[in-house]
Order: sequence, then C-alpha cells, then structure tokens
Amino acid sequence: MPGRMSQRIRRAGIATVMVGVLAACSSGPTGDTSSNGPGGVGAGTTAVAGRVPAGTDGVTDIPAGTLLPQLDALPTATLTAEEQAGLIWMREEEKLAHDVYAALYDTWNTPIFKNIAAAEQTHTDAVKVLLDRYGIADPSAGTTAGTFTAPALQALYTELVSQGRTSQVAALTVGATIEDLDIADLQARATTTPDIALVYANLEKGSRNHLRAFTRQLVGNGATYTPTHISQAAYDAIISSDTERGST
Repeated sequence: MPGRMSQRIRRAGIATVMVGVLAACSSGPTGDTSSNGPGGVGAGTTAVAGRVPAGTDGVTDIPAGTLLPQLDALPTATLTAEEQAGLIWMREEEKLAHDVYAALYDTWNTPIFKNIAAAEQTHTDAVKVLLDRYGIADPSAGTTAGTFTAPALQALYTELVSQGRTSQVAALTVGATIEDLDIADLQARATTTPDIALVYANLEKGSRNHLRAFTRQLVGNGATYTPTHISQAAYDAIISSDTERGST
C-alpha cells in the first residue's frame, strides 16, 4: 500500500508540474507573425535593416494536454551516465535561451524575444520534470537569471548577450544561433529512452519553429543567417518547411 500511494503521489506531482509547464503553449502561437499572415513580414510591412517590425510570428511549442498524458503513461528507465549528463546540460541550455531572450527583450523591447522567452521557459521546465522524475539534482536550483553551473554556458551567455545588444539584427542573429545550437545539441543527445525521447523531440520541434521565426525576421530586415551548428542542408530544409504544430 505505501508503494502504491507513493506512486500515485509521484504521478500526481508530475501531472501538476507539467500542466503548469505546458499551459502556456495551449493558447495558440507565440513568437512573432505579421498581420498579413503567419510566417513573416507580409505585404505592406516596411522592413528596415536594424529595425524589427512589431507583431507576432507563428510558433508553436509543447501543447498542453497532449504531451502530458503521453509522458505520464511512459515507464521510467535506468538511465546511462550520458543520458543523465544530457538532461543536466539541456536543463541549463534551455534556461540559457530563456535568459538571453529576456535580456534582449529588456534591451530592444521587441515582442519576438518576450514571446519566445516564454516558450523557452516551458522547455527548461519540461527538462526539470525529467530531472525530478529520475531524482537528478537540478543544476539551475537557486540560480538567478544569467547564471549557470556549466562554465561553457556561462561564457556563452555573456558572449551572446553582448553581441545581441549591438543592434536588433545582431540580436535576431543571436536568436537564430541559439536555436541552431539547441537543435544540434538535442540531436547529439538523442536517446531511445521513451520519456526523454518524447520531451527532446518536442523541444527540437519548438526550436525548429523558433529558428524559422528568427530567420523570417532577419529576412524582413534585409539580413540573412548562416547556420554554425547544423548543416546548411538541414537548415534549408527547416526554413523551407511550414511551422510544425501538435506534439510528436
């Protein structure tokens, strides 16, 4: 009986956390779409290099009420050291995306950074659910915005925020770079463990959508992006395809 009660409490706890984590994604697109239709700067919008048009761009992330039942229904596994390290890294990398975008929104007051920062919060929270599920210490526990346990991520945060504050186009390039890196790192940490694979697949889908959004804004401002972490072919395939919706 105590074992069954403990399992019910654990499952209820996961459900409660994931509802909070994923609720922000259930109300529709976030990001940055022009009023002339999803996907970029539409007709009638004047694009000026260095200036980002206001608006919202069609971006979807982990949908509430869809991923949760799938995750909660999956069994736990015995994780490898690589899988545990991967979860710890992705927890901080998703936090880095949130913190950089929040800092750049404070600098430029551009909606895309505020909206995608909110989406990134759901991403890092989703990884936190997996950390809790497996009893892995959270590297972000007690940290403030812009602070990280991994020295490499701490240095990267400082570098990206500094770059992004030089111009709005530079800030959009930073956004595309983060999503480019996120996709590459998620692919490098691919696993067949069902619950981790489910979360990673949805995080990667969100990152592809964010990459599309930042690219559209760059193009609308007369700029281009060259991928530095995924291949040019992979980037072109993402950008040429439509916004992805629903859970994997």
